[in-house]
Amino acid sequence: MKRWISLIATPVLAGLLTLGCATLDEKQRAWIFQPSDRAWGGSAALAEGMQDVWINFDSRITGQSVQLHGLWLEAETPRAGSPVLLYLHGARWNVAGSAGRIRRMQELGFSVLAIDYRGFGKSTNMLPSEDMAYEDARSAWNWLGARYPGRPRYIFGHSLGGAIAIDLAAAVPDEQGTIVEGTFTSIPDVASSFRWGWLPVGPFITQRFESVRKVGRIGSPLLVVHGANDNLIRSELGQRLYEAAKGPKRFLLVEGGSHHSTMSIGQGKYREAIGELFERTR
Repeated sequence: MKRWISLIATPVLAGLLTLGCATLDEKQRAWIFQPSDRAWGGSAALAEGMQDVWINFDSRITGQSVQLHGLWLEAETPRAGSPVLLYLHGARWNVAGSAGRIRRMQELGFSVLAIDYRGFGKSTNMLPSEDMAYEDARSAWNWLGARYPGRPRYIFGHSLGGAIAIDLAAAVPDEQGTIVEGTFTSIPDVASSFRWGWLPVGPFITQRFESVRKVGRIGSPLLVVHGANDNLIRSELGQRLYEAAKGPKRFLLVEGGSHHSTMSIGQGKYREAIGELFERTR
């Protein structure tokens, strides 16, 4: 994930004056998403026993047929009406790379569907984009509702996936709650938080992920979680996103949590915050 810190830094700055608009857009998509079919460390082993899921749809963006791969993990004690959660991962690693977080959400009482966007893992091999990721998330959300009708649905997004989660939650009327961790207000704001942030790269960013403009449209409860020691996405950006939300909300700052360890360190606080914020919908 360290490479993501330079998602539009030196390469963009060096190429702004030489690349055409289409090429610049493609480069940004590659730098921001870093799509791959790999999981980090030993995380793939934690995905063993999860059920493979395949979601097929026709893309309105590309006009092509798309197949998404996902992992399904049923709650330890599922019951009629028990909650289901759509898990949206961040950049670079495939869905198996989030297996640890998926299992922790199961421990908190959710049945979990986690998906790979186009370009990741076993999903359709195509360079992802902001709009494609939004479309992938919406298709997975519809699949989840059709497969498990009558069960309350929640949305979770980590890092870049948090921006995708915010877009989805702002667009659909039937989510019962949204959780985002280690996410941000917008990609231009992330860029400006780096030591070279005084450079005027904002107007050249095509993949903007303007969550701060959308979060106010979420009517269901919103839990914004951030690690106090997150050196990739500063907690101030999570705080600003929380402040822009208008519905029921809570901001949870986990002391000692990094961009990667916040959920494992703060599992107890997660449980408490979810119980308090979502008690009427679970």
